[in-house]
Amino acid sequence: MKLCILSDIHDELAQLNKALDVAESCDAMLCCGDLCSPFVVHHLGKGFKKPMHVVFGNNDGDLFRMTQNASLYDQIKLHGEMADLSIDGWRIGMNHFDTIAPALASSGIYDLVCYGHNHRHEIKQVNQCLLINPGEVYGRLSGASTLVVLDTKTRSPQRVDLSTPRS
Repeated sequence: MKLCILSDIHDELAQLNKALDVAESCDAMLCCGDLCSPFVVHHLGKGFKKPMHVVFGNNDGDLFRMTQNASLYDQIKLHGEMADLSIDGWRIGMNHFDTIAPALASSGIYDLVCYGHNHRHEIKQVNQCLLINPGEVYGRLSGASTLVVLDTKTRSPQRVDLSTPRS
């Protein structure tokens, strides 16, 4: 199974379209927050028809409308600030914050922990847990628009660089 892991969209639809093109080859999506506006939920729901798990970030302002919009798409599951998932035999923890994710990875509970927030791509092993920050879809803070595709069978995460938007 292939998981598309992304974060920090920040309303950047041009980059999100590129991410959705990559996601077509994946079986499920994990979104680590900061979609920002409710209309991004529609964009995700129309652009990815397979299971999608989303946590909220610190810049997701209108949670009521985001939740309303998500209810229109059967494949989108909103988890609030923390997701505790089981996918393809993997125990997965997901949240937005880089201050919480390392502790989750160290807990021994999860095989995979995903997070965002600081816009810095990182893949690292913490004990038996894979800790992944896919970087930012937005691309304007770090200078790189990235996501990660994880093959759960081979345990191999791959950074995918999307072309960075012009300022």
